[in-house]
Amino acid sequence: MGIFGSSTQHIPESVEVPRHIAIIMDGNGRWAKKRYMPRIAGHKRGVEMVREVIKACVARNVKYLTLFAFSSENWRRPEEEVNLLMDLFRFALEHEVSKLHKNQVKLKVIGDLSRFEPKLVQLIHASEHMTAGNNGLTLTIAANYGGRWDMLQAVTKMLTHHPELAGQALTEQHLEPYLSMHYAPEPDLFIRTGGEQRISNFLLWQLAYSELYFTPTLWPDFDAAALDMAITSFQQRERRFGRTSEQLHHVT
Repeated sequence: MGIFGSSTQHIPESVEVPRHIAIIMDGNGRWAKKRYMPRIAGHKRGVEMVREVIKACVARNVKYLTLFAFSSENWRRPEEEVNLLMDLFRFALEHEVSKLHKNQVKLKVIGDLSRFEPKLVQLIHASEHMTAGNNGLTLTIAANYGGRWDMLQAVTKMLTHHPELAGQALTEQHLEPYLSMHYAPEPDLFIRTGGEQRISNFLLWQLAYSELYFTPTLWPDFDAAALDMAITSFQQRERRFGRTSEQLHHVT
């Protein structure tokens, strides 16, 4: 995206380890229910697994990790659970960001922050500012994010900055700088835990040529070994980006 280019326009460099992994962390509530625990216990355990997966990505030289923490559709959940999730998000920012900063992790938060309480928004901005100069893993948290929202807000920003484009023939290059993840390459590998096999309005533009990996493992059980299984699956894929296998292997 942006400075990296689009996979529908350019063929990305072949990589052994994904540069960018995007994950839908599904199954926290079911993990807790199986153990006769409240759903929030599953979400708390999920935060612990976020910490482990971040460490695993750093150790494996993954450059970008994007986690779908709260979708724009998750507001439909019971109010008590939504409030507890917001409290957990705030707690994680207050207690984890200094550790991320110490380990040179850059934090980015994407999504429509307008529905969050001002204190939470201030905390998000302060966390991003603290880690902005770090040059290690870029960790992106998608909060109140939706792929369709992303494209619509990008169009709005583009036309606000360039009203002369209204009514003109547009290209991907016009829109890409205004998408939420313009600073990162498109995900090489998309992972969804919890057994569901859908994208659920996550990074709709950016996942155009990502390798998709679905696992029944619930997020609170998704450890470094599970991540390695997903990366191994990625390494076994033939990424053609519209080409034939013969072209890929230079067969004449």
